[in-house]
Formats: sequence, C-alpha cells, structure tokens
Amino acid sequence: MGFSLICQRLLLLVALLCGVALPAGAAVAGPRSNILFILVDDMDYALFQHMPKLKLLLTDRGMEFQNSFVSLSVCCPSRASILRGQFAHNTTIFGNVFPNGGFLKVYQSGIEASTMATWLKQSGYRTGLVGKYMNQYPDPKVGPTYVPPGWSLWFVPNGGDMDLQYNYKINFNGTTQRYGEAAEDHLNDVLLRQAQRFIHEAAADPPHQPFFLMLTPTLPHLPAVAPPRYLKLYGNLKAPRTPSFNEPDMSDKPRWMRNLPPVSAWQQRKIDQRYVRLRRATHALDDMVESLVQALQASGQLDNTYIVFTSDNGVHMGQHRLATGKGRAYEEDIRVPLVVRGPGIPAGHRVTHLAANVDLAPTFAAIAGVTPPDFVDGRSLVPLFRSTPPARWRQALLLESQPIAPEKSFHGLRTATNRMFALYGNGDGEFYDMDVDPYQLDNRYDTMPTALKAALTKQARALRTAKGAALRAAEEVRAGR
Repeated sequence: MGFSLICQRLLLLVALLCGVALPAGAAVAGPRSNILFILVDDMDYALFQHMPKLKLLLTDRGMEFQNSFVSLSVCCPSRASILRGQFAHNTTIFGNVFPNGGFLKVYQSGIEASTMATWLKQSGYRTGLVGKYMNQYPDPKVGPTYVPPGWSLWFVPNGGDMDLQYNYKINFNGTTQRYGEAAEDHLNDVLLRQAQRFIHEAAADPPHQPFFLMLTPTLPHLPAVAPPRYLKLYGNLKAPRTPSFNEPDMSDKPRWMRNLPPVSAWQQRKIDQRYVRLRRATHALDDMVESLVQALQASGQLDNTYIVFTSDNGVHMGQHRLATGKGRAYEEDIRVPLVVRGPGIPAGHRVTHLAANVDLAPTFAAIAGVTPPDFVDGRSLVPLFRSTPPARWRQALLLESQPIAPEKSFHGLRTATNRMFALYGNGDGEFYDMDVDPYQLDNRYDTMPTALKAALTKQARALRTAKGAALRAAEEVRAGR
C-alpha cells in the first residue's frame, strides 16, 4: 500500500471518529472502506457462542459489543429499524404481516425511499442485498420483480418457502430465477456463492467505488434446515436447561403468564430436536463467515473492509414456560450478537456500552463518510471503535412490542445498569436487576423503590413518542441508580 493511500485512509478514520461527514448522498473523493454486513435470522446470544471460526476471524481480530439489543424482537420491524435507523414507533412497522407490518406496509409507508442503501449508493458505493428482505416480500400488489431504491444488486427470494431452503425462486435484479431440490440448490449455499461473486466483482471497481454488501441468510430461523453435509452433526445434544427454562414459580409474572402450563416432556423433546437443527444451521453460518473472509482475502479487500455480524432478533425456547417464539422483553429475545472487524478497530476489544439495531444505519453512514437524515433515531457506533469511549452515551434503550392484547402489549427499557423494566397495557409491570437475577426469575415491579419506578416510567413514556436528536438526548438520562 502506497504512502499516500495510507495517509488518505488515516485521514478518513480520523474524520469518522471526530464525527466529520458529508450530507447523505454526497459523493466522497478518495478511497473509502468496504462494508460487509451479515444479518442472520433469529440467532440469540447463547447460540452465537457456538461459532468458533467467527470468534477467531472476527471477534478476536475485532471487537464485540457485549450489550447489543433489538428494540422490538420481531423480524420485519427489526429489519425496518436496521435499514432506517428508526424505532418501530417511527417506522410504523410493528409486525410481520399487513396491516401492522410486512413488506406491503413497508412499501406503502414510503420508508424505502431513504435507507442506508440509498445513502451509500448515492455517495458512490456499489450496494448489494443478497438474501431475505422483509417478511411477505413480494406482494401481488407490487409484483414479484420489484427492486427497492438503493440497490445495485438485488438477489432476494420471491417465491416458495425460503425457510425450507429448497424449491424457491429468486428475484435477480428484476428477473426471476428458479431453484429446485438438488443439494447445490440449498439456499444458504446459493446465497454464499452470490456473495462471493459480488466480492470478487467489486475488487475490479476503481478505488473510489467501495462496496456495501448486506448478506441476509434465513438460517438459523426454524425449521433451521442446514445443507446436507451438516445433517449428521450434534444428534445427541439437548437444549440448555437454564434456571429460567420451564420456570417453576410464575406467580410474580404478568397476569397473562401466570397460568401458563409447565413445559411438558413432549414439548421438551421437540425443543431438543429444534436445538439440534439450530446448532447445525449455526455451524453452516460459521463456515459461511470463514468463506467470506477468504473471499475478501483472495480479492485483496480484507484490510479495507468492515465486517459486521449480527441477528435481527433472538428467540425463546421454553424459558419462562413460553413456547418457541420471540417478541417478548426477556433477554433471550432482545439480546443479539454484534461483532465488528475492520480498519482501525483494536483486536480483541470488548464494548459494554448499550448498542442497538437502530445504530447500524448511522454507523454505516459514518463509515461511508456521509451524514444520515435527521429522522434517524440511532447513533453511530464509530466513536466506540476507539479505545477511549465518548463521555456521553445511551443509558436506556426503548423496548417496544407488537400491538396485541393489552395484557401482552408493553413498552419499557433495557438500561445500561443491567435492568429490564416493562409496562403492560393492563397495568401490569416487570422489573429485573440482572446483576443479581441474570435469568429474570424474580419480578420486583411491585416492591421496587417508588422513586425509581416513577423515573423509569417517565423515561419509557418519553422515549415511546420521541424521535431523532430528542430521542437520543432522552436516552442519555440515567433514571435512578
């Protein structure tokens, strides 16, 4: 690498860390870093621990955000928040199906007109989405070959059941391709091959055109069908029986949960079978990460690429007697992996500051050297890339839920002091201090200090309707101690 190029990259890194950026869509001269964004489907933080290759190649050579969360633990709302950098109450996407969410709601809302893809493409990036987009994409009202704004490459399933990994269709830049049930048609492998092709093709671009690739496999989402070469692995494993699994005493939980039946022996066997499939799928994803790093290395782009790995949400499987699912405020649902490797990031660094899915879009904008629009709620994580963190940061993250029955709908907070606070529509509440109760067994809402309850209630209600800079300022208030 020439001296002038080194200087240019150092100047760009200094600019990023100092918050200097151009307006969204503005072209930036000189070399900029690539971004490979891997967004997996339904991987909780515990499952992420079983990815040794990722740990070696990304975590140990980059940084892990150990307190990374999603604000609404459902696929489509989380993906909308990731693309826009907004909480669900500002995207208006609260569910996976119309009218509360799903692709048609995303399309009709108009939010696709301004996303991290449009910002980066307008600033000169080659952009690509390979994999899952929004739930219920496509829609007959829009058509199977629709491509949203901002994408140079669009390689997205548009027919069949992509979660089954075979016998599906893909919209490839406006043309539908069909895949069958041959071993090589497994969706995870097809997506990997397309991502590798994108990486190698991007290497031929001029230095001033970096790439942004968003790779979104459907694994390990259930039924978690891994490629054939993994199907004999982990046959004797059982799902972890944490203290919250099949919780014995539910009397302190919200009223709708108190009469949940214990997880039966049959249900536990089903959970164990699902867990085996999840581990196989996770193994496939671990190998995928290794293959992508190898592609970057072979194409000469590894040193100038930020690699970001995370999940759209977590999943509960028997904790607190809840059947397999998501959308609740418990740690299994909201806590997700987040690892970043790239230029200037210290190897093996661990960050405990609160990070969230709404932070990804402004982070990618900062890396690209552009300023996102004022509507963005999240904050760039780039200041945390350095060893000295900023003086002010988020102290509480808003938690939201789908608009379902009042006794199940909630809004609340996940705090930097390791607490979860939730208010339900029927007046119930939850409060857990995970420093002393890491598995959220003892709901102290009724006995928590009155002043602390009032402060957290005030902050949660304020964040529930806030947006943009005002929201970020409200997050920085530490309510109580």
